[in-house]
Amino acid sequence: MDKKTRNFILNLCGIGVLGLFLYWAQGNLDGYKIQVLNLVAVNAILALSLNLIYGFTGMFSLGHAGFMAIGAYVCAILILSPAQKQALWILEPIIWPFSVIGAPFVVAVFIGGLIASFFGLLIAIPVLRLGGDYLGIATLGFAEIIRVVLTNLTPITNGALGIKGIPSYANIWWNYGWLLFTLYFMVKFLNSNFGNVLKAIRDDEIAAKNMGIDTFRYRVISFTIGAFFAGIGGALMGSLITTIDPKMFIFLLTFNVLMITVAGGLGSLSGSILGSFIITILLEWLRFVENPLTIGSFEIPGIPGMRMVIFSLALIFIILFRREGIMGMREITWDGIFARFNKGGKTE
Repeated sequence: MDKKTRNFILNLCGIGVLGLFLYWAQGNLDGYKIQVLNLVAVNAILALSLNLIYGFTGMFSLGHAGFMAIGAYVCAILILSPAQKQALWILEPIIWPFSVIGAPFVVAVFIGGLIASFFGLLIAIPVLRLGGDYLGIATLGFAEIIRVVLTNLTPITNGALGIKGIPSYANIWWNYGWLLFTLYFMVKFLNSNFGNVLKAIRDDEIAAKNMGIDTFRYRVISFTIGAFFAGIGGALMGSLITTIDPKMFIFLLTFNVLMITVAGGLGSLSGSILGSFIITILLEWLRFVENPLTIGSFEIPGIPGMRMVIFSLALIFIILFRREGIMGMREITWDGIFARFNKGGKTE
């Protein structure tokens, strides 16, 4: 059996094991733990999309919250029924055709990603002529503009009230299904010649230009694809938590995704998955530091936001002492696993 066939069979087995675990989890874990597993999947999609932009193409972007907001609002409007829209839009009635349009959940998620990618393309053409910190500031400004527009576009977005009662279609199967689709696309895309060009641009853009590569076009395409998957992640998150409003999509949301991406390893798809699993669970587990704590006769009051302070300090330590993150630029592959076992066997 050649390696390609072996790896294909092992991948199918891995997907089967994941399916069995999700089936077991759905029947044996409580609602809170299921929600954490859902957040792991959504955060992994967001981390993969940001890693494509930052880790594989070398563009420092802080606009992910804006793309997530677009995907979340588009999907929510499409899956709400006309009666729900009429009841929810209190300040001003929702305008036609948004009052009557609808779509199945999977189509709504995909359209949310497409609209986010369209806005990603619009912002990429002027902004990607910048670089480094300037690019980060420009994309952060774009995310804030989107948030302000969503707040003031009341006849479409319901303004500051947001959208409540979004159908919770984003269950554990949909979320992990979209994660597998995202991971499959990223692996195929980055292992192609196009992906090799993106890595060349990341490593040395000037050398890539001298080789005759249109670096601007490749960066625009990478940014647009990253925005597409950020929109999908936002659409899934909106349906998962069933309520959205403009205050959700602040810089802190982008920071969370950036923290997962950097901790997992810039330039590593495996790192994004591992980082999402570890950071999401720790963020939930560390909620206890925000609650009052009693030790003997002493009571320590809870400090709201302390878990984010702890994670901010952790991110600083990662950048200072392990800049490459958990995986660096390495990937977990079947070939690598077998090579490690064979090496261990020879050592013995």
